[in-house]
Amino acid sequence: MKDHEYHALVDAFFQYVEDTVDEQYPDIDCERAGGILTLVFENKTKVILNKQEPLHQIWVATRENGYHFDLQGDSWIDNRFGNELKALLGKACSDQSGEQVTFP
Repeated sequence: MKDHEYHALVDAFFQYVEDTVDEQYPDIDCERAGGILTLVFENKTKVILNKQEPLHQIWVATRENGYHFDLQGDSWIDNRFGNELKALLGKACSDQSGEQVTFP
């Protein structure tokens, strides 16, 4: 994958996350700066997604763990545990916010 393709895919995914949060979860704040998207919950915990351009990965930091996602087909899959990014993000946001959060 070329760098510009990677950036387009990650930017589109970050926008999807922002749009989903803005439309469905008003208690979660989104902050975007450069290649970092931070989700901030009312209890002040955070989930941080960031681009790792040299590796063409998305890294996610939750209060429980850190995850590194590679694109496999049409899905971002964690390279250690095999979690799909949308599912893991929904679980982490649910755990940290105390409400059910999904990214369909």
